[in-house]
Amino acid sequence: MAEKTALVLSAGGLFGAYQAGAWRELATRFRPDMVVATSVGALNGWAIAGGCPPEELIDQWRNPVSAGFLRWRVPLVPWRGFFDAATFRAHLERLCTSYSPRLPFGVVITDLTRLRSRLVATPDLTCNHLAAACAIPFGLPPVRVDGRWCVDGGLLGALPLWAAAEMGATHAVAIHALPLLPSRVLRGLVQIVRWLSPEHRYAGRLSVTMIAPRAPLGSLMDSTRWEKNRIDRWIELGANDARSITINLLCPSIGSTV
Repeated sequence: MAEKTALVLSAGGLFGAYQAGAWRELATRFRPDMVVATSVGALNGWAIAGGCPPEELIDQWRNPVSAGFLRWRVPLVPWRGFFDAATFRAHLERLCTSYSPRLPFGVVITDLTRLRSRLVATPDLTCNHLAAACAIPFGLPPVRVDGRWCVDGGLLGALPLWAAAEMGATHAVAIHALPLLPSRVLRGLVQIVRWLSPEHRYAGRLSVTMIAPRAPLGSLMDSTRWEKNRIDRWIELGANDARSITINLLCPSIGSTV
């Protein structure tokens, strides 16, 4: 089987700025054969797969308009979601208009009724799938996909390595912005949901080079509220972490995690 490397991007809200910083460093050293992502990673992934220059992606994260896609709903109506769906949809439309994937690109969404993950890949991928991949439960409304209500793909797993294996990757360079959920309450709720799910996904013999922060990037509120100093810090932290592991991309070993 031919060797193929996937760039895998995790969930993480505004911690996605960390992914942009890491990609700025990685882009000078390798080109993935495919991109696989979920949640905010799907937004970064769409741009990367569409040929967005790394510095342009960084500029988007530093811009409060383009990066402010999680805008709190005012007045707050909890049963309609905590974030303004119209603002988020407008961001998606701009993103989908600006770029079109040139590389094979897969996005993971969660079938809310079955509590199962679903991989959707180009050429079948649409802006609607991106919306579903980012539909944070209680934050943004579920999205109807093929007759089923779907939500954030990170609900059952923040880093979809299994999806990269399913798309034929033999190695993955993973940028994991959310190795630990930033709230004990949220971690408890997610653990319950994952316990209820019948799903068991495995990446098989996929080898992995992992880029992840050594400590949580911030609080739950930090992950949903744009603030320039935090964005800049996350971008540079991602770049530094990617820089420290780049040499391992030259000789990955099966099952390795760096």
